[in-house]
Amino acid sequence: MLKYVGVLSTHPALNVCAVARNLGAYPRSVPEIIYASVPVLYRNRSVHCRNLEILAEPSMTLDTLSASALPAGILFALVTTITPGPNNTMLLASGVNFGFRRTLPHILGISAGVALLMLSVGFGLGEAFRRFEVLYTVLEVLSVVYLLYLAWKIGTSGEMQVKKGERRPMRFHEAIAFQWVNPKAWMMVLTAATTIHLSADFGINALLMAVLFYVIGLPCICLWAAFGTAMRRALSNPVWLRTFNIAMALMLVATLYPIVLRLIA
Repeated sequence: MLKYVGVLSTHPALNVCAVARNLGAYPRSVPEIIYASVPVLYRNRSVHCRNLEILAEPSMTLDTLSASALPAGILFALVTTITPGPNNTMLLASGVNFGFRRTLPHILGISAGVALLMLSVGFGLGEAFRRFEVLYTVLEVLSVVYLLYLAWKIGTSGEMQVKKGERRPMRFHEAIAFQWVNPKAWMMVLTAATTIHLSADFGINALLMAVLFYVIGLPCICLWAAFGTAMRRALSNPVWLRTFNIAMALMLVATLYPIVLRLIA
């Protein structure tokens, strides 16, 4: 059984000490792990921890700890990448409007962007947000503005066949950049950084989680683009297509409600 004792030290990770205190002994179920991360993720209270030591009995080593966390990491990556959010809503709309092949750079850019975001948080970016909370507020405002712009672009689309250069799917580098203002992507990487411990080293842990997000997430988001592509024939009527695009735009706006509530509060 693992026991946490209080000696003092800091680590360039996002409030890891707070999560450790919430989690208690390993292993825990995935819902418990995710639930324990909520106070850290939403910054409801500031936490200061100067040191954390892990004392392991012979029956529970760090290798055992990492191995027990792997199923939780896989399930977390699966659940967070396959469920609705800005990325998947946009892929569904892109599949309908442009087809799977033209949406492929968008798909690959999402996976690469989330992996890079995970690495950035694991290697110190999270500490910058912890020290300067105004940066996170600025990021939230940018997220709202940009997602509203994307929702407007999707909602005003009405035809599959358009003149060259008039409309196009999101490009690879644009999809990577979008993850930096994607609220769900930030939720994913911040929660993973503070609750899923695949390694005792935070850098290696971030690298392993980035690999999981890419390997597990890529086929999951492909399903959304493929589903959209399969709907192209049914939505060939411009009226139905416009209705679909408006519905996707409203779904995209709906993903912003947690941020809007925090900004208002």
